[in-house]
Amino acid sequence: MRIHSAAIVYFDAVRRAGSIREAARRLNVASSAVNRQIVKLEAEIGAPLFERLPAGLKLTAAGEAIARHALVVLQDLERARSDIEGLRGARAGHIAVSTVEGVCGALLPEVIGTLRARAPRVTIAVSTMGSFAIPDAIAAGDADVGVAFALRRAPELRQVAVSRFKLGAIVPPDHPLASRRTVSLAACLDHPIILATPELSINQLLGPALARLPRSFEPCVTASSIELMRELAERGAGIAFQTRIGLERQLADGRLVHVPLDNGGPVWSDLGVYVRAGRSLPAVLDLFLQILAGALAAREQLENARG
Repeated sequence: MRIHSAAIVYFDAVRRAGSIREAARRLNVASSAVNRQIVKLEAEIGAPLFERLPAGLKLTAAGEAIARHALVVLQDLERARSDIEGLRGARAGHIAVSTVEGVCGALLPEVIGTLRARAPRVTIAVSTMGSFAIPDAIAAGDADVGVAFALRRAPELRQVAVSRFKLGAIVPPDHPLASRRTVSLAACLDHPIILATPELSINQLLGPALARLPRSFEPCVTASSIELMRELAERGAGIAFQTRIGLERQLADGRLVHVPLDNGGPVWSDLGVYVRAGRSLPAVLDLFLQILAGALAAREQLENARG
């Protein structure tokens, strides 16, 4: 459905691609056609929309303003398309998800499976990244929904759902700490430590507690991959720190043990679901969010039942 000016569609494609040639390739049109629309739009506005740099195109201040308008227009068009499909008795559309790696183990496959069973014509694109990169993906329109740990409230985001999970040490079942109900960070430092890099929320949660410890330490491994840290912990290479989210299979199979941290009380990590503030949601996105929120709430209930 292209009921809006081609200039808006082409401008948004150039903004995302960073070049006219790449935008034309994605749109399957000639570069000259894209360039013509950008030049026309700049003439109508009376200001350049892009800076032409050796590394590619960068939005000017006027371009930033038009980008915000284009994002609202195109996302509202997607909602209208979804509503029209709903009137025809069909659930169709596309959902782009930016998420932390941990939820890809069990939570997100469960949610996508439920959605596809109820709306088989919906397509989904999933990209993984650190929690702190997700707000930018939503604000830029690269993601319809973000799933992230420990995000601070921001005016450009609306929190749709949130659940709390305990951060814990993950170790193999034969590890000396595996039999404990809880464990302190100080006790963990008697063993090799695997630490998340700063772009992961785990690092931010543990940072203040680690800084208060009376002795310094050097992690045996630092990593930005949740999967790598889990695998290393399972092999006995060191203690990693994660919530139970993403460890469901390993915990059920007895390959790992999750021992909640006690730092004068549990160390909680909030797992939230976010969309752009002020956006009217397409029906299929709203359905996806309902399923996701329900799956999160069920897992939080299990977490609380463990005590």
